[in-house]
Amino acid sequence: MLDLPPSSGRTNGTPAISDRARNLAALAQDTTWDVLVIGGGATGLGIALDAASRGLKVALVEAHDFAKGTSSKATKLVHGGVRYLAQGHIALVKEALHERAVLLANAPHLVQPVPFVMPTYHFWESAMYGTGLRMYDALAASDRLPPTESLSKAQTEDLLPNVNRAGLRGGIRYWDAQFDDARLAIALARTAAQHGALAINYMAVTDLLHNSQGLVAGAHVRDAETGQQFTLQARCTINATGVWVDHIRQFDERDAEAAVTPMVSPSQGSHLVVERHFWPGNNALLVPKTSDGRVLFAVPWLGHVILGTTDHPRTDSPIDPMPTPADAGFILQEAARYLAHPPTKADVRSQWAGLRPLVRPVQATSQGNTKSLSREHTVHISAHGLVSVTGGKWTTYRAMAEDVIRQCQMANLIPVKLPSCQTTRLPLVGSPGASVSADRTHTLQQPPGLAQYGQEAAIVQALPGADQRVHCKTTLTEAMVRFAARHEYARTVEDVLGRRSRLLFLDAAQAIQAAPRVAEILAEELDHPVDTTAFLTLAAQYQLV
Repeated sequence: MLDLPPSSGRTNGTPAISDRARNLAALAQDTTWDVLVIGGGATGLGIALDAASRGLKVALVEAHDFAKGTSSKATKLVHGGVRYLAQGHIALVKEALHERAVLLANAPHLVQPVPFVMPTYHFWESAMYGTGLRMYDALAASDRLPPTESLSKAQTEDLLPNVNRAGLRGGIRYWDAQFDDARLAIALARTAAQHGALAINYMAVTDLLHNSQGLVAGAHVRDAETGQQFTLQARCTINATGVWVDHIRQFDERDAEAAVTPMVSPSQGSHLVVERHFWPGNNALLVPKTSDGRVLFAVPWLGHVILGTTDHPRTDSPIDPMPTPADAGFILQEAARYLAHPPTKADVRSQWAGLRPLVRPVQATSQGNTKSLSREHTVHISAHGLVSVTGGKWTTYRAMAEDVIRQCQMANLIPVKLPSCQTTRLPLVGSPGASVSADRTHTLQQPPGLAQYGQEAAIVQALPGADQRVHCKTTLTEAMVRFAARHEYARTVEDVLGRRSRLLFLDAAQAIQAAPRVAEILAEELDHPVDTTAFLTLAAQYQLV
């Protein structure tokens, strides 16, 4: 029998106590946590799992939904960073490739190998890029993915049916991995809960708690649903809020007039989603250098194709950033250079953007070019004992978490004598325990279905509405919505359509059409009315008009 969290909502017509009610009761107790994590993205959830799996008493609070920010808006790639290799960051690439192998083993239902093809149009490209990619293989020798191979013009055309053939000389194929970022975050939250952590969303920090010596001793938090306030005492408080890390750091500054030196320089990555016929087949496209030096991807994902570039600096940090018209136009313009039959603005089914927390050098005085900033993470412990971590990327979340715990031990904020890190070989919830193989079925390239639940698929199918879709054009079933509410912390229509399923990210118009039925099912499960207004306003922004 699988160890699932308690169900929420109605069971046989009777409201059942929910996970949230249990968590609120636990927060209300007069207790001291070993570790309080602020932030429910990849880094915070990874820290909570690492700490809980070593036996520490852990609470994690997230102001919005888990992975609401950056961690649901990645390019869906688990990778070492080919361009970082070209920049000479060998250690960073090697660490990321090791973590790629860990993810492939620990969550094979959510992380899978994907082949990339880099078409070549100049005689020197095959030799230069081929040499670099074979070095990439050497750094990842332990994960058993196929080696890089040079392709003829005919082979490239066969693997990339819609590639622009004008001037095409050949190509190079190498392997990386792709994933469902938001569902991986939910799996981390649930796995941490199985190890005893309390993880709760929609619980915002309103201030930090300081003891009589002026040291950080926890936080004051407020439940976004009820307005109820709690004071959480903790021996170690970790600020893992990514792009928003400086906001929490400001709470640590006892002089209200003082401003903390920023740790982060936000960088926006924009993405457009189109239908699969624009990029058929199982191979992703990588263009290492577009007309302005950025990278272009075309990645088959969940029955659609993601087109995206990287690195557009921003001076603000909105929770729901969107591509600018210039960004969207640039992606379509660059795609037209490499696709024989390119999409137009009318073909875009969804648009979205995510903010990367690039580490800001202390001496930096301007926004500059984000390519010069660090992709590596940094851990800062303030004079008052607040631990702040930012930077890095999804692929290295686990290594970042391990480093944070180590830094907390060195600062004597948590016991030095703890079990060693357990997360290197710790399957996440739903993992079927499949071996790492490039032959694994490309389920992440198919429309969303039961495969995303891994070992829990039969449980989803046993719920009411397993054969009823919430809308005729989507694969999302009523049973999947119920599972999201009962076992995956879903509280709103956006939680379900944006992060438990990925319909909002795939086709905003279909998500809008599905919203009313999702709200009805959530209302049944949560035993209170669920409004669609906020979701419909947000979903309209995902449509490129």
